[in-house]
Amino acid sequence: MGKVKLKAVQPGATIGLVAPSSYAMDERVERGIAALTAWGYKPRLGAHARSRGPLYFSGTREERLADLHAAFADESIDAVMCLRGGYGSNYLLDGLDLDLIAAHPKPFFAYSDLTGVQLYLLDRIGLPAFHGPMAAADFFLADGVHRESFDAALTGKAYSVGADEGLRPMRAGTARGVLYGGCLSILTALLGTPFEPKTEGKLLFLEDVGEKPYRIDRMLWQMRRAGKFEGVTGIVFGEMLGCAAPDELLEQAIGNALDGMEVPMAFGLRSGHVLRHNVTLTFGVEAELTIAKEARLTLRETAIEA
Repeated sequence: MGKVKLKAVQPGATIGLVAPSSYAMDERVERGIAALTAWGYKPRLGAHARSRGPLYFSGTREERLADLHAAFADESIDAVMCLRGGYGSNYLLDGLDLDLIAAHPKPFFAYSDLTGVQLYLLDRIGLPAFHGPMAAADFFLADGVHRESFDAALTGKAYSVGADEGLRPMRAGTARGVLYGGCLSILTALLGTPFEPKTEGKLLFLEDVGEKPYRIDRMLWQMRRAGKFEGVTGIVFGEMLGCAAPDELLEQAIGNALDGMEVPMAFGLRSGHVLRHNVTLTFGVEAELTIAKEARLTLRETAIEA
């Protein structure tokens, strides 16, 4: 599938807010909307975005699908952003209208539980995935968003991230490839399904939250035995918030699971589940990872058309 190029999104644009997974706290939704508005955007909530239930979902499967499809189909909406992750978007996968979304491509911001939806759209119709801040998960915080990468990703400017964004070396080297990945537990959960991620040969970004080191080890082991690291050019791990204290134990567990994989690796990039300054990464574009005394990830391509 070829890469889809998207239109630049500038302040003043309308951002459709949807909740394809769990429901968000009202206060966080309001603060997220206020922050987006203060940045010059026009946030617009989907019809069911503030629904609560059934269970932990933000509306029924049909309501969540309808909101997502409506946000893409509406020509007055320039980008789509999820309120939060949580759980539940897996139920939407086999109901996604790929033809509709392909006919109305636009930036789609999400992470966490939405990893499966983002990668399925990338793999099937070439829609770049904006792994970055969500309205009620990051924008509601005063320091929740890394402004530079957010602006650059939406406007088509080149950018790179490094030590200032938490990235540090694990294994030296240089790697190039298509940036791809997301939440590790979601990638693992999709193995053996029709929505299995296509990680082979990619430059991988992997992150998660609240998983103990042995669980990270187990998930990496499973991914490796499923052939999902074949041809991978390099691996960047996220901040891995709440996954270990101290970090050295987690890095040892990662080293154990990936023993023998002689590819460059870096750790700590604040994208996805993070404490602050959530970095936007665009999956589906060419990137380069360089690691020596310091580590740097450079997005060498943009998802925005010239």
